[in-house]
Amino acid sequence: MIRPRHVLAAFVLALSAALASSWVQSVESKEPPPPDQFRQLEEILPTPNDYRTASGAPGHRYWQQRADYDIRVELDDEKQRIIGSETINYHNESPDTLRYLWVQLEQNVFAPDSHSDSTAATADMEGYSYGSLRRSVAMETFQGGYAVHAVKNAKGEALPHTIVRTMMRVDLPKPLASGESVVFSIDWSYNINDAKVIRSRTGYEHFPDDGNSIYEIAHWFPRMAAYTDVNGWQHKQFLGRGEFTLEFGDYRVAITAPDDHIVTATGVLQNEADVLTATQRERLEKAKSAEKPMFVVTPEEAEANEKSKPSGKKTWVFHADDVRDFAFASSRKFIWDAQGADVAGKTVMAMSFWPKEGEPLWSRYSTHAIIHTLEVYGRYTFEYPYPVAISVNGPIGGMEYPMICFNGPRPEEDDTYSERTKYGLISVIIHEVGHNFFPMIVNSDERQWTWMDEGLNTFCQYLAEQEWEPDYPSRRGEAKNIVDFMRRPDQVPIMTNSESILHFGSNAYAKPATALNVLRETVLGRELFDFAFKEYARRWKFRRPQPSDLFRTMEDASGVDLDWFWRGWFYSTDHCDIAIEKVRLFTMETGDPEVDRAREKAKRDAEPLTLSKKRNEALPKRSDRFPELLDFYNEFDELDVTPQDREKFEGMLEGLEDWEKGLLELHGQKFYIVDLVNEGGLVMPVILEITYEDGSKEELRIAAEIWRRNPERVGKLIISEKTIASIVLDPHLETADTDLTDNRFPRLPVEETFRLEKREKKPNPMQLEVEAKAKAEEKAKENAKADGEGAGGGAGGGAGGN
Repeated sequence: MIRPRHVLAAFVLALSAALASSWVQSVESKEPPPPDQFRQLEEILPTPNDYRTASGAPGHRYWQQRADYDIRVELDDEKQRIIGSETINYHNESPDTLRYLWVQLEQNVFAPDSHSDSTAATADMEGYSYGSLRRSVAMETFQGGYAVHAVKNAKGEALPHTIVRTMMRVDLPKPLASGESVVFSIDWSYNINDAKVIRSRTGYEHFPDDGNSIYEIAHWFPRMAAYTDVNGWQHKQFLGRGEFTLEFGDYRVAITAPDDHIVTATGVLQNEADVLTATQRERLEKAKSAEKPMFVVTPEEAEANEKSKPSGKKTWVFHADDVRDFAFASSRKFIWDAQGADVAGKTVMAMSFWPKEGEPLWSRYSTHAIIHTLEVYGRYTFEYPYPVAISVNGPIGGMEYPMICFNGPRPEEDDTYSERTKYGLISVIIHEVGHNFFPMIVNSDERQWTWMDEGLNTFCQYLAEQEWEPDYPSRRGEAKNIVDFMRRPDQVPIMTNSESILHFGSNAYAKPATALNVLRETVLGRELFDFAFKEYARRWKFRRPQPSDLFRTMEDASGVDLDWFWRGWFYSTDHCDIAIEKVRLFTMETGDPEVDRAREKAKRDAEPLTLSKKRNEALPKRSDRFPELLDFYNEFDELDVTPQDREKFEGMLEGLEDWEKGLLELHGQKFYIVDLVNEGGLVMPVILEITYEDGSKEELRIAAEIWRRNPERVGKLIISEKTIASIVLDPHLETADTDLTDNRFPRLPVEETFRLEKREKKPNPMQLEVEAKAKAEEKAKENAKADGEGAGGGAGGGAGGN
């Protein structure tokens, strides 16, 4: 019989309320209430103001500083040095008056007195690598760090300045009022690190076979520290891990290098006619409309160029608007290909630069990966606004700067490559090109919050990888891939300063990327998430967001309270481990003795006989010999229906209203309560796949708010006419549940494997000695034979010559 929907709903509501009330009373009577995982974040997040609103958007008085640069730099290929001079035009857009400015000197991370090195801790020497020891020894003698030759005002007069490790304070002759600008210049030089020895985000790689080097030059010029509404001056020292916090500006950079070098950089080349051949310029023009990447410098030309010697110098001039940084690469080894990418009707030049050691991998994948990144990221955030996007192969494994990135994977010397190298190259290019969006445009504070660019970018990288080819082997993004890390006890929350993070890659890259993927797939759904995430990117494009701006925007644009999600995933180290403790089956007593007693009889009759009762059945009974011992109670069945029972039931029915009588008709339904236990502490949605005895399946997706009254234990009521055969919790592995063995009802055997091993007898010391002597004698015979053949050959040759 089909039950009226309103009747069923009323019953479910009443039963659920009763169960909840019973459970709460039980908890209150036994122990203190568990922590409130749904407590709002207002007490943690900064108070909204005119600069940053409660909705997560920039306020009507939002401001940020600006710094424009005119830089002249020379790359000394003989001495591996940088010699530079810059003029900075600093614009004070803040409401504050500034008496001094702070400038970043990140090259001082390589200085002999670097705090980065002196504070580096070493627990023990177990597993200490050759590379680590090589770097430690090299840092003892490397004369790194800036030599600041001059700091002057616009008139050429010296400005007082104080260097504090990786920061420099420049004292102004008069206070810089709000809305004013100041122009000053800095002259400097430094020695470039060998990036294969002293690994970092910048440096050179030397190729002994051909005597040439590749230079990938970053954080190479004194840069303005950021002054913000949140921190004032962000002059937290650069210790090597927390990256950069920078201001936007326009750049004109003139790079002088040996005249046989190819130079690529942030921005657009301004003097092609001075530095490129007519053939190169023609190829570059054709590449703008090419359907596939095409060479601007061919492999053959690059290999020929390796053998050349410079006859002088060339100056390459680049210009870039609205960027927060500038990087460049230079080498005579570079192969160069390019293709124009259509971004909303605008041509963006996607270009790759690599040595012959990168073939055949780089010509096949690099520029394709650039264009793919621009296409996919553009759909989820905003259209790429810059005119070029560049990938360079050199000594840096993976590092990003505006419009240019450095990527390390190469094939083997025999031109073969592993699957890991192939996908490693594609993924690192997607990741580093993707950093143009986060943080080069959505300009978060990397020095404070690594996850705000690395985590968001890794999430977008996952989206792009999944659109590259079927079954792309993404390392990060899927919930199931983070499980091993989530169960580790030695974690810190995602909301941890960059320099204090443990397990850097898992904590700042993988976990926030996975959290966003879970938010997209399981909590919000793709449509709501994609709208909110794109709104965040749109709001903070060319601005400087804080974590609270992301959290608030995602809630504001989705219309969903996510404080529990941010609290669990970002502010705690809880993990998801939900278990099906048990499943209870309830049936309704109707009050009708004909129905209820029949059910009880069936249940009684289905009970198995005990072993003793089974064996005692065959025993002779006294009542068989004396039947008079049997009386009324030997025939009586307490479950038989009596007239009194029927009369009582009819009286009860007369006192019920129609809707109450309707509920009694549900007696044929089965009422299951699935008891769930949250053993990991992280509240998450509950996804149940229910399989019935008839083979049909049903999936229940229950929001995380099921845990709002008790985040430790909860019961979920399931009403069905069918008999449940099994239940699987998190059937699609979407919640990063760390223990799947307790996610099934009924439990399955825990499958493990073992291997038989035969223990081999090890030779004793005497046997080893005999073996060593035999090998030595055999080696001596081979050497003697070789010497004899060599002497004979020499004599024969001499005789023939005579």
